[in-house]
Amino acid sequence: MGRKPQDIDKIVMELVNSDDAAAKKALAAKIRALAYKKGIYLSSIQGLYEARGKGEFSGFTVPAVNLRSMTYDLARAMFKVAIRNNSGAFIFEIAKSEMGYTAQPPVEYSAVILAAAVKEGYKGPVFVQGDHFQVNAKKFKEDAEKELGSLKALIAEAVEAGFYNIDIDSSTLVDLAKPEVRKQQFNNYDVCARLTQYIRQVQPRGIEVSVGGEIGEVGAKNSTPEDLRAFMQGFRERLRKGRKGISKISIQTGTSHGGVVLPDGSIAQVKLDFDTLKTLSRLAREEFGLAGAVQHGASTLPAEAFHNFPAAETAEVHLATEFQNMILDSRHFPAELKAKIYEWLKVNAASERKEGETEEQFFYKSRKKALGPFKKEIMALPKEIKDAISSEIEAKFEFLFKQLNNVDNRELVNKYITLKRVISRKRTEREAVVHDGEGAD
Repeated sequence: MGRKPQDIDKIVMELVNSDDAAAKKALAAKIRALAYKKGIYLSSIQGLYEARGKGEFSGFTVPAVNLRSMTYDLARAMFKVAIRNNSGAFIFEIAKSEMGYTAQPPVEYSAVILAAAVKEGYKGPVFVQGDHFQVNAKKFKEDAEKELGSLKALIAEAVEAGFYNIDIDSSTLVDLAKPEVRKQQFNNYDVCARLTQYIRQVQPRGIEVSVGGEIGEVGAKNSTPEDLRAFMQGFRERLRKGRKGISKISIQTGTSHGGVVLPDGSIAQVKLDFDTLKTLSRLAREEFGLAGAVQHGASTLPAEAFHNFPAAETAEVHLATEFQNMILDSRHFPAELKAKIYEWLKVNAASERKEGETEEQFFYKSRKKALGPFKKEIMALPKEIKDAISSEIEAKFEFLFKQLNNVDNRELVNKYITLKRVISRKRTEREAVVHDGEGAD
């Protein structure tokens, strides 16, 4: 007999609350098997992005959303919005750093997303992405191979868990002190090519992981056409012949992760350079066949800015901090739990407090670090509280999907994405083609 629909909630709770890696893996396998039966497949967005790079369609921007807390509830909200708007192009992602401070390892994150799709009756490809798989510049300088080895281990773990979309961030290695742009970008494109080749070695047979590169570290100087050309030319030279390269490129246009927090705790208005975004997106497509440019650090931008992304033909936009803020600052979030979190931060994040910083600034910047330690308490909140918070964020998702013109593209996604079932056995991967050569149902 089939498992009752409501059982998925129980499996998710067991998965999130378990501290045993083997138990998490077993529960995740249960969820993935159930998802397959329902026609839900972890997928790579590569085929869609290749088509965009060839000019086969345009006009919308793919939202990539980092879920740091209440992941199951918020993923359900996003699937609801996608179903209502007939959208198939949206990504759930989590950064290397977020996996740590939110206590969400890859195997848990991807399984919870699949469970949300099962719960909402969504069918077809589901895109889960490793965001900012970032090289630590200091550690790279001390021992490059050791630092890259740790990233390779994370990549292997993520791919095993169904992260078939990975953004490599070696932009931390750009050296602006060098006189020539090509030399400035050397370590960036060299490392990106090496890690791309590694991804190609560990990806499941029949699945081409969508890989992103980055030419400008978020919060640093704005990217230029010279930066993009230098990176791409060097990257292509370093990449082994016959290997697929990257599908998109992240650039810097004036944003910063989490926004710039003012003394009263509010966020400073940021002037984002949409001309740079439009120029580099077009150049990425026309000269290198990429889907276009990717914008990071966008969730705290003013609401009136978002319609500019599809107008600038931005391929993808990353959204994270605002949803965390909406959870913690919701009138429905228990005041006593928030006070408990802030007291915890005073002790456990005290070293992060900078001189002259107000309490509001300190809490705003550090509170994400409490999401892991308080994950189980937040997950255990009464259903009516989680539903009320999710409803508020669902309205935000609805707004963003429409502003990004990410509507009525499900058939387009199905045209370019082939569903494949991946079976993992002792570090080897075998794939079974569901519709060989055809799009998703």
